[in-house]
Amino acid sequence: MPNDIVTNAPLEALSTFRLPARAAELARLEDVAGLPDLLDTELPVLLLGGGSNTLFVDDFPGRIVVNRLRGIDSEVLDRDRVLVTAAAGENWHELVRWTLDRGLWGLENLAMIPGLVGAAPMQNIGAYGVELAHCLESVEVFDRRTGRSERLAASECGLDYRDSRFKSADRDRFVILGIRLELMMHGTPVLEYPSLLEELERHGHASPEDPRTVAAAVMRVRKKKLPDPGLIANAGSFFKNPVVKNPVAQDLVERNPDLPSWPDKPGCTKLSAGWLIDQLGWRGKSFGGAQVFDRHALVLINRGDATGQDVLRLAREIKASVHERFGVELEPEPLLVGGSV
Repeated sequence: MPNDIVTNAPLEALSTFRLPARAAELARLEDVAGLPDLLDTELPVLLLGGGSNTLFVDDFPGRIVVNRLRGIDSEVLDRDRVLVTAAAGENWHELVRWTLDRGLWGLENLAMIPGLVGAAPMQNIGAYGVELAHCLESVEVFDRRTGRSERLAASECGLDYRDSRFKSADRDRFVILGIRLELMMHGTPVLEYPSLLEELERHGHASPEDPRTVAAAVMRVRKKKLPDPGLIANAGSFFKNPVVKNPVAQDLVERNPDLPSWPDKPGCTKLSAGWLIDQLGWRGKSFGGAQVFDRHALVLINRGDATGQDVLRLAREIKASVHERFGVELEPEPLLVGGSV
């Protein structure tokens, strides 16, 4: 066993939802060279980044490896394109700021998303009409089957709505070491979300020419709607926006004209999970120490004394009520360690 492994380690501080739980073992990855030793165990291994999309609803009977790999660099490809490389342990928002300081377009709509860089391709993070898939060039991974590092092109990563092969089919195969992004020196802002466009217009920037202007508006909108995990324990959006077949969506919108919806992959429509939950009056309701945030129905919070079972009970009741009323199945967005809804 490597010398820097902690046993019976508390996990509250490693997840933004701050649920009481422990891991059999805990280690930190600060150098790629040390990764094979950390993976060499008979125990189950869980790789963890910033913990902003992970809920420990029960103790973890294995080894948690916290990714702390650091480093950001860039390479100019031509007059308009820049290749940015970032290690998986870098803070995502700090990476966004790094690119904005250099006037690069591509990540401005993804400002202020909590977590580390390694979670970005796993989740295919997205906000305000932009996903990581729009600018991801490749992902550097360690393949546990072969014991070697390799680079996977974005097209090989199975990116989908809040999903990828790293989160589903190959979750236990690859360790994400870093990413490469192809960003632009000149870009066109993506302003398809009304709340973002309204915020820009309110400040006299209906046609922004600087990515920092867009990012500033994104941050203002997020602060109005979402709780700061540093002040209120939460994991952001708890449920994914459901994607349904077009005929199902058409029927729902006919019966509920105010239901927000967006075109998705061919033949499918994405619905607003927050709207569905809101219609059933869930805002502010709680079970034990877990509560639906009173300013955003899609966010569950820890009032300070929540247990994993509190969260599961509340999430299951929300999911069941949405299915009963609308016939739509909600899926959790964060990884639930030790339970399911």
